Amino acid sequence: MRLVLLGPPGAGKGTQAQRLVNRHGIVQLSTGDMLRAAVAAETPVGLKAKAVMEAGGLVSDEIVIGIIADRLAQPDAKNGFILDGFPRTVAQAEELDRMLTEKGIKLDAVIELVVDQGKLVDRIVNRAAEHRAKGEPVRKDDDPEVFKSRLEAYNRDTAVVAPYYKARGQLKQIDGMMEIDSVTAAIDGVLRQAA
Repeated sequence: MRLVLLGPPGAGKGTQAQRLVNRHGIVQLSTGDMLRAAVAAETPVGLKAKAVMEAGGLVSDEIVIGIIADRLAQPDAKNGFILDGFPRTVAQAEELDRMLTEKGIKLDAVIELVVDQGKLVDRIVNRAAEHRAKGEPVRKDDDPEVFKSRLEAYNRDTAVVAPYYKARGQLKQIDGMMEIDSVTAAIDGVLRQAA
């Protein structure tokens, strides 16, 4: 099973990705985690990324795609993967398609969690309060102002990826405002149809 999971910050991608990992034994691929691992492992692409990051620059699409290509070649990704938070731009989506085609890999599904962005801020505030009540640390990006900035960046840069996949007939949309278990069930339904 090979999936791309799309949606704005706070839509529940991380929660649903973790459920898919646990149920299907596939890996969740986070570009941030992969970048850090590639830098730590001092792979050729990791060394390029390190140089860019140390200079204060943004890592290019070429470097990110290289890191994803390296990661997909690892044994634990052979059974499948979830790309969560990637691709972030149409250029990255096009490059991902090219790379997967070269590797003979086909995406089974591109799933977008569609949410009411006005209600997302409330969801984030509640999530932060729940973590505090449990004595757990609150994620820095769960601060409402930080979250609003992330949401603006998503709408400006990343929201265009869903129409790209829709135009290709690959996009399946799920109401991300449903209860968590209902979203999980809807994703399972999409995956059954794709099988």
